[in-house]
Amino acid sequence: MERVRAGQGDDDDDDDDAADGDDDIGYLQASDAESLHALENLMTEFFSVSAKNERKREIEELLNNFSQQRDAWKHCFYFMTHSHNQYVIMYSMNVLEKLINHQWVGLQAADKMEIRTALNTFLLNQHNSLESFLRNKLIKLVVDIGRLDWPHFYPDFFSSILQLVQQPDTCVLGLILLHTTSEELACPREDLCMSRKAELQRLLLQQIPTVLSLLNGILSSILERHRSMVTATPPPSPTQNRSQMTLSVSPVQSSVISSSPVQSRNLVSNLFKSPQSHVQTESLPPLDAQSQYIAHLALNCLSHLFSWIPLSTTITPALLSTVFHYAAFGCEVSPGSRGDSGAMTKGSPHTVSPHTLGVLAMGCINELLSKNCVPQEFEDFLLQMFQQTFYLLQRITKDSTTNSSGNRLAELDDVYVEKFTDFLQLFVSIHLRRFEANKHFPVSDFLGLFFRYTFKQPSSEGFFACLDTWAVFLDYLLTQLGNRTVDRDSILQKYHEPLSLLLTHILQKLQFKYNQSQLDELDDDTLDDDSETEWQHFLRQCLEIVAKVAELFPTITFQLLFQPFQENLNVYLGLEQFISLNGNNIATLDVRGENECRRLHCTLRDLSSLLQAMGRLADHFIGDKYERNVADAKMLMERLSYTAAYGMKVKLYEVQSVANSVLQADFIEVHAQTLATIKAFAGWLAQFCVESLKKGDQQTEATRFLTTLLDTVLALFITNIPEKMIQSAAHLLWSLLCTVRSPTLVRHDKLQQFYNTTSHGALEHRKLQVQYLVYRSLSHYLLLPWSGCTDGEQCWEMRATHHKQFIHQLFSSYLQLQDVSPMIDNRHMQNNAKPCVKKSLQMLTDIISSLAPDGTSRSKQICYQSVQDLIQVTLALFPVYLHMTDVTIEFLEFFLVLFDCLKVQMGAEFTKQIIQTFVSIFTREQLTEIILQESATGYKVIEKYLAILQVIVQEPGSSFKTFLPNVIAISMEQIYPVIAERPAPDIKPSLYSLLHQLLMHNWRYFYKSSVLHRMQDCTEDVENQEQFLSIMQAFGQSFLQPDIDVFRQNLEALQSLNQSWKLYSKKLFRDLMLFQFLNVLIQVLLHKSHDLLQEEITITIYNMASVDFTSFFETFLLQILNGCEGLDSNQKMILGENFKHDKDLPSFTQNVQRFVNDLRYYRLCNSSLPEGSIKL
Repeated sequence: MERVRAGQGDDDDDDDDAADGDDDIGYLQASDAESLHALENLMTEFFSVSAKNERKREIEELLNNFSQQRDAWKHCFYFMTHSHNQYVIMYSMNVLEKLINHQWVGLQAADKMEIRTALNTFLLNQHNSLESFLRNKLIKLVVDIGRLDWPHFYPDFFSSILQLVQQPDTCVLGLILLHTTSEELACPREDLCMSRKAELQRLLLQQIPTVLSLLNGILSSILERHRSMVTATPPPSPTQNRSQMTLSVSPVQSSVISSSPVQSRNLVSNLFKSPQSHVQTESLPPLDAQSQYIAHLALNCLSHLFSWIPLSTTITPALLSTVFHYAAFGCEVSPGSRGDSGAMTKGSPHTVSPHTLGVLAMGCINELLSKNCVPQEFEDFLLQMFQQTFYLLQRITKDSTTNSSGNRLAELDDVYVEKFTDFLQLFVSIHLRRFEANKHFPVSDFLGLFFRYTFKQPSSEGFFACLDTWAVFLDYLLTQLGNRTVDRDSILQKYHEPLSLLLTHILQKLQFKYNQSQLDELDDDTLDDDSETEWQHFLRQCLEIVAKVAELFPTITFQLLFQPFQENLNVYLGLEQFISLNGNNIATLDVRGENECRRLHCTLRDLSSLLQAMGRLADHFIGDKYERNVADAKMLMERLSYTAAYGMKVKLYEVQSVANSVLQADFIEVHAQTLATIKAFAGWLAQFCVESLKKGDQQTEATRFLTTLLDTVLALFITNIPEKMIQSAAHLLWSLLCTVRSPTLVRHDKLQQFYNTTSHGALEHRKLQVQYLVYRSLSHYLLLPWSGCTDGEQCWEMRATHHKQFIHQLFSSYLQLQDVSPMIDNRHMQNNAKPCVKKSLQMLTDIISSLAPDGTSRSKQICYQSVQDLIQVTLALFPVYLHMTDVTIEFLEFFLVLFDCLKVQMGAEFTKQIIQTFVSIFTREQLTEIILQESATGYKVIEKYLAILQVIVQEPGSSFKTFLPNVIAISMEQIYPVIAERPAPDIKPSLYSLLHQLLMHNWRYFYKSSVLHRMQDCTEDVENQEQFLSIMQAFGQSFLQPDIDVFRQNLEALQSLNQSWKLYSKKLFRDLMLFQFLNVLIQVLLHKSHDLLQEEITITIYNMASVDFTSFFETFLLQILNGCEGLDSNQKMILGENFKHDKDLPSFTQNVQRFVNDLRYYRLCNSSLPEGSIKL
C-alpha cells in the first residue's frame, strides 16, 4: 500500500488551479469547490422524495455526461476528499470504477500511479471514518487495480496488504482487503484474458502459506488472550466435575492434531475421546468487541480461501485446531442468554456475537469437507477434523441443565445448528465411504451420536435435514449390499442395532401417542408448493426412512410396525359396542369425556399413519420374497379386508359424537387409508391368485379375498359417502380389476350389475376424476389379459361382445349426435351438445390412452372395434366445433391418443382419411389466423395438431410414408413461416420436435443409398434436397432466437441426428451448413446470450469440428477471425496461435473457452482505448 500524500491541495489552491472549462462539471463552468457544491445539491435533489422522474432523468444525463469526460476522475478525487455527502462519494467512486474496469489499459502510466496513490492514501486516512459500504467500495477499487496491474506495475500490492494485516491499527482494513482480493482475483470476471486469470491463480497460490499463517496467528492470539483471562479468573461452573467435557484453547498445548503423520488406527480408536485441556470452554468469558470483530473478519476470509484453494499441506494442523476452537463458541447458549451478555456494546457498528464465530468456523470446516477430491496425504487430517467435530457433537447432544426440556440444541443458535447439520450431511455423503470399511472406525458410536442429534432437533426443518442425511446413509448401505463382493450378513449384523433403534424412534416420532405436543403444532390444512400440508410432509419424510430401513431389514420393520398397528386397530374395531341410536334414530358414539375423545382422536390419527406405513412395505411381500412372507401377508390382508368391510357395515363416518368435527374426519381418514393400503398390496394379491390357480389348494381362499373386497368396494359407490373415501374406493377398484385381473370376477353377480348401472349413468353425480377411473377400470378388465390364464382361457369373444355393449351404452348420448347436419348452422344445438361432446371425448381419451402401457394387440383390436362408431361420430363433429377452440383441443387430444395407441388397428386407409380431414380443415389461412390470435387455447390447438403429425411420422410402416410430403408442407410452408421470426416461444418446441422426429425416423426419405452403395461410390445421393435444406435452415434459425429452451432442444436434436445418422459427416451438411452452424454457435458463446448452455454448445462445436479437425483449425478459425470486428491483425494472429490443435474433448473445450474469453477481452480493451492509441 503506497503511503504517500494525495496530489490534491487545499480548497484555495484547487480553486486557483481550475483554469478552463475542460475541468468543469457539466454546465456549471466553475471551480472544483463550486462544482462540488453544485454536485451535492444535485445529489440531494435526486434522492429527495419530492424529485420527479423527469428531473431525475435530467440529473442522470448530466452526471453521465460529466463521467464521460476524459479527466473527470481528477475532479472525483477532489469531491471524495472534500465532501462528507455519501451520495457524492459513492458517485465519485462509481466514476473511478468505470475508469479502472473499462479504460485502464488506455491510461498513461503517470495517471495510473496518481490514481493508485490517491486511492491508497484516502483509504488509509479515512477507513475508520467512512461508512462500511463506502469503505468496502473503496477497497474494491484498490483490488481492481491490483487485479489488472499486480505484480508487473503494482509490485507491492499484496505485500502491503499483508503488512496492514499485521499492524494492530490496520488489521481490520487488511483483513477486508485480503478477503476482497480472494473474491476478485481467485475467480476473476470475464474482463481478463485466460493467461492473466491463470497467472493470478498461480500468484495467489504462492501467497497462500503466508496468508494462512497470518490468519492463524491472528486467531490464535485472540484465543491466547482468551485463555489467559480464564487462567487468571476462572469462573465457577456447574459442570466443573465433567473432566471429559474439556477443550484445549491454546494451540501450543493442543494435542488434538499433531503436525506429524499419525497412525489411522490409533486416531480412529480415540476418535470420540475428549482432547486434553486445562480450561473448560463452558465457562469461558466473552471476548471484547474488537477481538470478536477481528476474529469474525479472519474466519470470513478463511472460509472464502478454503472455498477455492486445494486441499494440501498448506492447511496446517495448527490452523485446523484453531478453527475448531472457534467452532466450540457455537456450543454456548444462544444469543440473549449468558453467552451474549456484555459481549458487545449496544449500538456498536461491528457487533458480532460469539455464536457468530462458531457459525463462521463451522462454515470453514464445511468448505473443506465439501471437496470430494481428497489427496491421500490429507486423509489423516480429515480424520483429525472428524475427531474434533464429533467431540463437539458430543457436547451439543448432552442434556442441558439450563432449560426445562433438557435439550441443549434448543439453546444454540439456529444457524450454528444448520451448519452442524451440513457438516454431518457432507461427512455421510462424501467421506463416510473413506473410513466406514475401517474396522477400527467407530461407526456405531457415530451413528449413536447422530441419532441423538436427530431426535433432539428443536425444529421440523432441522429434523427433516437430518432425515435426508439418514436417507443418504441408507442409500449408501443399499449400494454396498448390491456389490456381490461384500459380505451381506456381516454388514446387516453391523447395522442391525442402530437402525432398529432409528426405526423405533421414528415410529414413535410420527405417533400422537408419544409425540402429541409436537404433532398438534403441524398444520394440516394449508397446502405448500408440493400440494402437501405440513403434517403430510412430516409423515412422508418419516415414512421414507421407514421404507429404506425396510429394504435392509424387512422382517424387523414389519414386526415393529405391526404391534402398534394391531393395538390401534383393535381400538377401532371395538368401537361398534359404543354405538347406540338416540331418540331421532341417529347413530351416536358413547364416548363423551374430553380425555377419552382426545385419546380416541390420537389413536385414529396413529392408525391412519401406520396404515400408510404398512402400505410402504407391500413390495417386500412379492416376487422372490413371496414364499417366505406369505403367512404374514395373508394375516395382514385378512385384517385389512375385515377392517374395510367393518367400516362399511358400521359406517363410523356417519356416527355423531360430542367431538364430531374432529372424530368424523378421523373416521373418514382411517377408512380411506384402509382402502389405500389394500390397494398397495394389490401386487401381492395378484401373485397370490396366480399361485392359487397353479396349486389349487388356495383357490377358494383367494376367491374369498377378492369377492369380499369387491363387494365392499362396489357397495361404496351406491351410497352417499364422503369424497375422500370414494376416491380411495375408485383406486382400489382399478387395482382389483386391472392389477389382480382374476378371471373369477367375471362371473361375480354384483360386478355384472355394476357394469349395467354404471353404463346407464349411475355415477353421473360423482366427480369426473372418479367417473373416469371407474369407467377405465371396467373397460380394461374386459380388455387386458387375465392373470394366470392361457390364451385359450381368455374368453376373448365373450369379452369383446360385453365391451362393445358397455362402451356403446356408456356413450349412447354421444352416438346420438352422429347426424350432424342439423347442427352445422345451429349454434344453439351446438352449445346444448357441447358438454356431452367434451365429456365424451375426455372419457374416450382416458380409456384409450390408459390402455397403451399394458394392452396387447388383441386388447387394442377389441378396443378399436368398440370405439369405431364413436370415431366416425367424432370425425363428423370435428368441423362443426372448429370455431370453439376449447372443444377443438379435446378433439385433437382424442385423435392424438387414437394415432398413438390404435394407429395399427385403424390401418393406413382410415388414417389417410383422418389426415385428409385435417388438411382440408387446417388450411394455411386457418392456421395463420389461429397463430396470430395469440391465445393460449389457439396455441394448444396447433401444438396438438403438430403432435398428431409427429406420431404419424414416427410410424415405421411403409404405408405411412406417403404422408411425409404433406407433413413437410404443413410444417415448413404453412406453420414455420408464421412463427419463425416471432420472439415468443409458443408452438416452436412442438414444431421443432416434429421436424426432429421426421428426420430421425425417415432419414431414407432423403438418403436412400445403402451402405454397400456408399462403399462403392463416394458420392451421396440426396433426394428431396430442398426440403432437407429448409428443415436444417429452420434449426439454424432457432439458434438466433433468445429462447433458451428451444435452443437446448435443438442442440440435443442435432446431436441425436449426428449420433444416429452421422449428420455432420454428410457432404451436403459440410459444404453448405457446417460453417454457418459453427459460426452461429461461436457467436452465441461470445455474446453470452445462452450462457447456461455453454457446456452443451461447446460439445456440439467439438462434434462438428471432429468431422475434419484439419479444416477446422486451418480454415474455419481463420474465417472466424477474419470476420471478427473490433480486433487488429496482431490480436487475430495471437488468438489463432493460442488455439491449440488438441483433439480430445476436455482439451478442446478448454481451448474454445480460452479463445472466446480472450476474444471478448480484446474487444473490451480496444473499445476502452482513446482514439489514436496503439492496440495490444
